[in-house]
Amino acid sequence: MNYNKKRFRPIQNTDNGETSAATVFEYRQTGAIVTANYEGGQIMKGHLIGLVQTDGSIDMRYHQVNTKGELMTGICHSTPELMENGKIRLHERWEWTSGDKSKGSSIIEEI
Repeated sequence: MNYNKKRFRPIQNTDNGETSAATVFEYRQTGAIVTANYEGGQIMKGHLIGLVQTDGSIDMRYHQVNTKGELMTGICHSTPELMENGKIRLHERWEWTSGDKSKGSSIIEEI
């Protein structure tokens, strides 16, 4: 699985998450290292870095500044699904390492 130059948008998120359909992720990948910049909706600016596993899943860490001016951090595990149209859908399980330290899940799709 290669995520280089892929763009993603959330289609689902739990209530304690900050990303929404207005958030766009721009992924880059070199070897097993994946990074992304993202913004939109409640996110003023965000970054993530992760490692792509042999099964295409990603273990990542993220940090972002929300529209309240808060710096938020977390961890995420994304599991890919190849859709019929050839695009990638990521099923994400995440946890805040700041704020209330709650857990959630989201789904993002390649656009």
